[in-house]
Amino acid sequence: MQPPLLMVPQQNAPEAVAPAPAYYAPAPAPASATVELGDLGRILLRRRFLILAVTALLTALTLVYTMLTPALYSSTAQIIVDPEDLQVVTNDVNPSRISPDGGITQVESQVSVAQSNGVLLRAIKAENLTEDPEFNGQGVLGRWMGMLFGDSDTDRTATTLDSLRRVLAVKRDDKVLVLNIIITAKSAQKASDIANAIATAYLADQADARKEKAAKASEAITARLDEQRKRVEQAENAVEAYRLQHNMVMAQGNLVSDQELTGLNAELTAAQARTQQLKAQVDQLRRQGSAPDATSEATRSSTISSLRAQEAALVDQIAQLGTGLGPRHPSMIAAQQQLRDLRVLIQRELGRIVTAAETDYERSLANQQALQAKVAALKSKSLDTDQASVRLRELQRDLDAVRTVYANYLQRAQETREQTNVDSTNARIISEAMPALKKSWPPKGLLVFGAVFGGLALGIGMALIAEYLSPTVLSANQMQTAIEAPVLGVLPGRGRRRSGGVAQKTDAVAGLALQRIAAATRRPPDWPLVPSILVASPPEDKAQRSRVAWQLANAAAARGRRVLFIDINAGKGQKDPQPGVLDVLRGEYPLDAVSRYAPGSSVALIGRGRPAAVFQEAQALYFAHRMLAEANHSFELVVIDGGALADDLNVLPLVAMADEILLVARLNATPMRDVASTSEAVSVMGRLPTGAMLVDEAA
Repeated sequence: MQPPLLMVPQQNAPEAVAPAPAYYAPAPAPASATVELGDLGRILLRRRFLILAVTALLTALTLVYTMLTPALYSSTAQIIVDPEDLQVVTNDVNPSRISPDGGITQVESQVSVAQSNGVLLRAIKAENLTEDPEFNGQGVLGRWMGMLFGDSDTDRTATTLDSLRRVLAVKRDDKVLVLNIIITAKSAQKASDIANAIATAYLADQADARKEKAAKASEAITARLDEQRKRVEQAENAVEAYRLQHNMVMAQGNLVSDQELTGLNAELTAAQARTQQLKAQVDQLRRQGSAPDATSEATRSSTISSLRAQEAALVDQIAQLGTGLGPRHPSMIAAQQQLRDLRVLIQRELGRIVTAAETDYERSLANQQALQAKVAALKSKSLDTDQASVRLRELQRDLDAVRTVYANYLQRAQETREQTNVDSTNARIISEAMPALKKSWPPKGLLVFGAVFGGLALGIGMALIAEYLSPTVLSANQMQTAIEAPVLGVLPGRGRRRSGGVAQKTDAVAGLALQRIAAATRRPPDWPLVPSILVASPPEDKAQRSRVAWQLANAAAARGRRVLFIDINAGKGQKDPQPGVLDVLRGEYPLDAVSRYAPGSSVALIGRGRPAAVFQEAQALYFAHRMLAEANHSFELVVIDGGALADDLNVLPLVAMADEILLVARLNATPMRDVASTSEAVSVMGRLPTGAMLVDEAA
């Protein structure tokens, strides 16, 4: 319910002052600063000068930077690194193993190697960079600091190394085993020379590292050779001492007794075979008895063969002599005697063959028996040395093992010693760095392009931050949320050039606002006061407020209604203003005496009047009620330009009696805090805004 208005004194108020027919709610909450997505464009448009200024400033600074910054040039040297090293020897100290990822991890580790202190110090020494002012920090300021605090070679080397790291970049291209060594310097030739020096230093460092590894391995193996040699000597001495202790003579890796036993076994076997053969021969001769000449020995004997041939010749000769001479012939008798003597010789020779066979058999049997005796003796001796041979074989195995280890160490020492002179690194420079034809920094076009877009982004961010810190009216929804009252319309702004279509749109918006007000009014049918609309705004929206109020009055007049327009600001500040609404509120003038019609208009005007005397609040409420009651006889609508309510308490009686209180604000211009202040001023005066009108200057 509306709070009761103060009553005027009875001598000045013959009847009670009735309140305006409106419903009131609690004081509105402060204006919301929430920004909707559709309001971003309005924010950026309104703060476009901030965005453009930030963009222009950042672009200008970028241009100055590009003009003042010394040009830098970049050169690249490329090295291909094969994870599978050269196989120079079979047992390489640096074994070549490719990781499951194809060697990518191994090559990635070489990126760090190429940037290591060892490689960079080689390149610094090769290019004498410690004497280069661009890297050794010996500029003008550096020379002065060196003179004051001293300058050592160590400090200069460390400074040069740090400076070189800042301009060095080592990268590996995707899916390839190529290292890119990139150097950036003030001189294109210097950049290419340093890049090539680093690439060469990397290869030399890899070769030296492998040589050093091989040399250390060779030294370690050589140091172990003496120990292995001593172990071999100890094992050999142990074997020889054991043999000497047990009288175990070795020949060709075996015991002499074992070799002798083996030889005797072979001889015994041969002798047994010989004896068996001779025995069979003797047995055959003995079985022949009287005819030993039928044996194979007799057949093979050359003497028997010769005698048999002579015998055959004599038999043939006797046969011839017997035919021609007769049996008693001397030649016949001599031939027969020769045949008998020859046959005696044959028998004697056959006897000698039998005797020789028996003799050979006896000799072979004796030899066999002798060999059997020797074998039996050696076997007995061998049984005695078997237990000793077990320990000897164990010592021999130990000796063979240490000999094998010693031989391996000796061979490995020779191999590693040779590897110190062989570079097995499978890496090479595939592209030497060339002096760059174009500078790599500063990229003027790219920087300006980035500055423009970066400035736009920064400007937009600053615009949004500024809007967050000082929000403005961005939309009708935001205004409605802030004052908890509907926005009746949005009027286009008043630019320098406006067409008739814009004027028609303004009239249409004002007319529609009046219709909405009329449709929402809750005045009783017999209410004695004329319908009234009070228009208020923050102080900075004075022009828009006056335009809206006047537009509403003209729109009502254009529709045939009699309108009274009260301008609380007209004549304000004049030395001798004409009587106006303040005079009426003090009861000094009637309404008819201060109203006048504007030239060429059907709207009656009342100005502010003379603020000579201060009227009492209750008295002013009474006369405001009476003024609107009098206006009800001559007018159908009263439009009041209430000004900035927070700055003018003289408007309080009009606020209390007005049917509608409209707040005016500019889209994208009026701060929300001013809207909140105006709405709070209305609530302090005992009322709430019933609606709002917005002005879009960009429309």
